[in-house]
Amino acid sequence: MNNLPTVTKNILIINVLMFMATMLAPRYGIDLDDYLGLHFFMASRFNVVQLVTYMFMHANFTHLFFNMFAVWMFGRILEMVWGQKRFLFYYIICGIGAGLIQEVVQYVEYVTSLSAYEAVNMGYGVIPMADYLNMMNTVGASGAVYGILLGFGIFFPNQEMFIFPLPFPIKAKYFVLIYAALEIVLGLSSNDGVAHFAHLGGMIFGFLIILYWRHNRPKNGYFNYQ
Repeated sequence: MNNLPTVTKNILIINVLMFMATMLAPRYGIDLDDYLGLHFFMASRFNVVQLVTYMFMHANFTHLFFNMFAVWMFGRILEMVWGQKRFLFYYIICGIGAGLIQEVVQYVEYVTSLSAYEAVNMGYGVIPMADYLNMMNTVGASGAVYGILLGFGIFFPNQEMFIFPLPFPIKAKYFVLIYAALEIVLGLSSNDGVAHFAHLGGMIFGFLIILYWRHNRPKNGYFNYQ
């Protein structure tokens, strides 16, 4: 851990601590996911601060592990290239952007499927619409992580990587394109409870940030900010 760049190390530590707090809080009658997860903006429990806090919450250990593994594997490299401030800005904005896209997707679902109803049948009973809207809750760093994957793919496009279960290496640029295509397909076709369009949102905002940086880079170099 001592060899990790500062921001990457702190992201890992904060996420692990928040996961531990989430496991312990119910003993004291506190649901941190409910307070810090990202609620639908039309729900009574929504708070704009949740656009930041939700990316430090995770549903389970597997969710936490794979997100933090990606931060460790790719994020530390981007931080060493970009510097602390630029990497932290990129990470947070990608996470916020992913949350905003998730809010838009949920709004579209609400307008097209739910707005005409006062209650929803959840299979185990009918609940009021106000309560159902509060059940729309998103957690996880995946949006920010997908932004990191995009950044790595753009700046190290020909870096070869071994991705399970493929028995051969694949270049980073193709890895990113495959993941983006997969998220589009799953977002349009599946109902697995995963915020696939939020993942794409992280990539979209990451691309916009990098595009802006490329068109506004300083005369003395591109990666001189620390």
